[in-house]
Amino acid sequence: RVPAPFTSSSRPTKRPAVMRSTSVLAGRYRRWNSAVKGARTKDVKVDAPALKVKQVAGAKNGGKRTVLPAGAKYYPADDEKKPKYVRVKAKALTSLVVPKLRSSITPGTVMILLSGRFRGKRVVFLKQLEKSGLLLVSGPFKVNGVPLRRVNQAYVIATSTKVEMGDMSKDLTKFDDAYFARTKAKKGDEFFAEKAAKAEIDPKRVADQKAVDDKLMAKISAKPLLKEYLTAHFSLSKGELPHEMKF
Repeated sequence: RVPAPFTSSSRPTKRPAVMRSTSVLAGRYRRWNSAVKGARTKDVKVDAPALKVKQVAGAKNGGKRTVLPAGAKYYPADDEKKPKYVRVKAKALTSLVVPKLRSSITPGTVMILLSGRFRGKRVVFLKQLEKSGLLLVSGPFKVNGVPLRRVNQAYVIATSTKVEMGDMSKDLTKFDDAYFARTKAKKGDEFFAEKAAKAEIDPKRVADQKAVDDKLMAKISAKPLLKEYLTAHFSLSKGELPHEMKF
């Protein structure tokens, strides 16, 4: 049988791919690669080298000639590191910005700690420190052993349970970042010390903790089952998804 000639209906619809030149593909890859890596450097305007006037001997040579200055003896190596242009703010300016407090966190909010020594414990939020923006929380210490400490709001879960703070804000003015500052020991003292002495708790810190806990316990005891809720340790079992929970 003789095959039928190609018509508009019998002609294959898929055309063969057109081979692109290697230079076009290479140029596209270079543009894409530089955009992904973000390795573009800021163009620096370089001044043109100053010309020099050189005296030339001979009556027919014009007497002087303008020439370029002598260049570098060696060319820079290909693996020489070049400074990368990065648009970042100065560290001095970013350190002055206090993080904004989340709308779900208000004085008296019960929160769950997600990191640190007391992760999984429930604490009561007292206030936000002015300079660092960290959160001042307490267990209270009598309930679950969490003392007065600073935590980052990025590592807490705010619950809908709240404790009535009343007029406790007046008693929290003494607590700031300087209150929790530690004295750093010298490196020489740590190296030659035979046995590190056990850290002693300042009696003033103990008195402040007791004063805050007494006022918190009066508010917690007035609400049924709140003390048991703060004592319970938070954990997840198999099949429990935290993003689907309502705290």
